Amino acid sequence: MQFQLPIQIKSPGTRINYRDKILLTGSCFTEHIGNSLSELKFSVLQNPNGILFDPNSVCKSLLSYINNYKYNNDDLFQLNEVWNSWNHHSRFSHIDKGECLKGINESQQKANKFLKEADWLIITLGSSFNYLLKEETSQNPPLGGRGAANCHRAPSQWFNKYLLSIDETISLLDNAYHRLKQFNPKLKIIFTISPVRHIRDGVIENNRSKARLIEAVHHMVNKFPGLHYFPAYELVIDVLRDYRFYDIDMAHPNYPATEFVMEKFRENFIDEESQQLMDEIRKIVIARKHKAFQPETSAHKNFLKTNLEKVKELQSKYSFLDLKDETDYFASI
Repeated sequence: MQFQLPIQIKSPGTRINYRDKILLTGSCFTEHIGNSLSELKFSVLQNPNGILFDPNSVCKSLLSYINNYKYNNDDLFQLNEVWNSWNHHSRFSHIDKGECLKGINESQQKANKFLKEADWLIITLGSSFNYLLKEETSQNPPLGGRGAANCHRAPSQWFNKYLLSIDETISLLDNAYHRLKQFNPKLKIIFTISPVRHIRDGVIENNRSKARLIEAVHHMVNKFPGLHYFPAYELVIDVLRDYRFYDIDMAHPNYPATEFVMEKFRENFIDEESQQLMDEIRKIVIARKHKAFQPETSAHKNFLKTNLEKVKELQSKYSFLDLKDETDYFASI
């Protein structure tokens, strides 16, 4: 008997391999993908602006990397004794204005260089809702106003909440796509929609929001070469389709769900040689996390020595891997 709906996942003609550079941007689900790839030693840079949810914020951030935009004092605002940027997640916020700017601009420069050399860009969109600062949204159309990628716990009355239309989202993505291809012609792009439910918007509004993202992304994928779609949203909503695959908030997929999604990503978007290497690296990573109760025993020292030899063998065979942390750990005999 069949207990799950089958889903057809279209793989790209050329898949990701370990020599590729991968930039990831978008919602919190982006970081599930990015952390999994990073732990297994892929070359990744994720969310240079921090977590972003809506297409306007994501596209604006990508254009800022292309332009190597340098933020200045006028781009920051102070709230509750902390300096913030409307374009960045609160992890960049700082009580010292200079430190806030320094962190933002260092991330900008790193993103500019990485994006120029990247082979893949993974964009995970989370919501069609855009938040616009009221004092700057009197003009028409609404996107003329200044969007806030993060509200930084500012009073809700500071913002107008706006649901992007499908056409507006397509326009944003289309413009970003052409600028990205001019900046880095070899760049391949994977779109995915976050399966995280934005229940603050309400179930009905969340579904309207996701539907608009799905339609806009498929328009782009069908229109341009080098664009691909990975169905993370459908894998959780339609294949798993059960609240036992969500955390206690009933909005975020839990560990088994994200592992299931990552396994499908691996099978369909990573080449076979790299999949085999992932298995070898996973063993090393698990061994690296081992905590010895009696580190002075011969057994533990032999454990370190054996794994150090495995790391050196891997490093010799795959010189592009960064296994410095594992080497240093297992060398501490």
